[in-house]
Amino acid sequence: MKKLKSKEMFIGGVIDKKASSLEYKTGDWMSFKPVRDVKKCTNCLLCAVFCPENCIKVKEGKVQDPDLKYCKGCGICAAECPFKAIIMKKLEDCDL
Repeated sequence: MKKLKSKEMFIGGVIDKKASSLEYKTGDWMSFKPVRDVKKCTNCLLCAVFCPENCIKVKEGKVQDPDLKYCKGCGICAAECPFKAIIMKKLEDCDL
């Protein structure tokens, strides 16, 4: 890591190029997986809007299942869903 010369502190969180997050598949960090009930889902898109990793895509106005290569299992999508169409399941209880 580089050190700042004036204060001898480490530089953290340096983003050296745009869209570099696509290079870092961080889905293996998760311990919970979002599971969507398609019968309850109304495609309101709130889950996609609030997902901090942008791993819930929308295709032709319809919510797609999260891209688990990038999902960290934070549960924001489930918390924001007004229809309770997304539940968080422990990873060991899921079929991957």
